[in-house]
Amino acid sequence: MKRTLVHFIIMTALLGAQDLRENAGRSLFADQKAGRIGDGVTILVVESSSASNGSRTSTARSSDLSLASAAKNGSSSLIDVGASFGTGNAFKGEGATESSGSVRAKISARVDSISGNGSLWISGSRTISINGEEQVIRISGLVRPSDIMTDNSVLSYNISDAVIVFNGKGMTADQQEPGWLTRFLHWVF
Repeated sequence: MKRTLVHFIIMTALLGAQDLRENAGRSLFADQKAGRIGDGVTILVVESSSASNGSRTSTARSSDLSLASAAKNGSSSLIDVGASFGTGNAFKGEGATESSGSVRAKISARVDSISGNGSLWISGSRTISINGEEQVIRISGLVRPSDIMTDNSVLSYNISDAVIVFNGKGMTADQQEPGWLTRFLHWVF
């Protein structure tokens, strides 16, 4: 009976044992930050942009050409020729462009690969659907491990070669596009 109990305890211990090599790269005292393929990382998207451009052009051109001739014989005029040419051209144009945008989001991503210098290639996406409106947020880029904060998050402006895409579809997005007839007329003309 004792022998069976000892065998049972040993078998239970072996089945529940952990492989210490699995956690060899993890410190018991440091924060758990992404560092291996498949690890998750939280991306705090904090982007704002502003741009403006203005231009003003004014040109003018004019030219005149005239020719006059007269001949007299005594008191009478024989030939009286006159000609005048004139051209003119004027152009005035103005244009202005202004654009600004701000985006804030929190997205989970995963480590896809690790580059030769230890930087992490990450990618993630989030799809939000509310009342038939769908919004998709995708992000990918290269992150240095030192830019990952202690809470395992990284700010979007610390992502190198970042690609951040926001797409939406649904009734609201459809209403913002011109109709098919308008698009056809723009294509023709």
